Amino acid sequence: MMSREEMAENRWLAPIAHRFLSPELWRFTRRSVPRGVALGLFAGFIVPVGQIFLAAFLALPLRANVPVAAGATFLTNPFTLPFFLVLANRVGHWALFFDRATGGTVVEGLNDGGWSMFGWFMEAAGATALGYLILSILSAIIGYAVSAMVWRLVVARRWARRSARRARTVDGAPPA
Repeated sequence: MMSREEMAENRWLAPIAHRFLSPELWRFTRRSVPRGVALGLFAGFIVPVGQIFLAAFLALPLRANVPVAAGATFLTNPFTLPFFLVLANRVGHWALFFDRATGGTVVEGLNDGGWSMFGWFMEAAGATALGYLILSILSAIIGYAVSAMVWRLVVARRWARRSARRARTVDGAPPA
């Protein structure tokens, strides 16, 4: 990923550089990091190409951390693509209940004549697209909740260490 300085010098980003390079978008805070994780996961599943750019540009109006949003898109990569394709297809079929709701009438109608391949493609692609939409929303929600919880646990641990250190120095013991 490009550094902040390289982005400032990029001629394509010049029109929005003043907004894109705002320091608040690059700080790691308890609000911006979970937003960045959620945006990155959402963009990683919803767009097959250009995920990093979508996550970075969505981070602008939502005041999310840009590097975290860009980094979270790497969950979906060429190595994990087959797994997520199968998972999205299964989730899409589960959500649509193809076999139970239609009883096969739609597929049978498309299988008549030269439409058999088109019917199969529409059934698989429609279920997979819906599955990806569901996965993008669920992963964004879960990613936001988990990252906010981890952030809270890390901060709580730091506060506990700091207060224990203060208690030891007040009691006269040397700090560890």
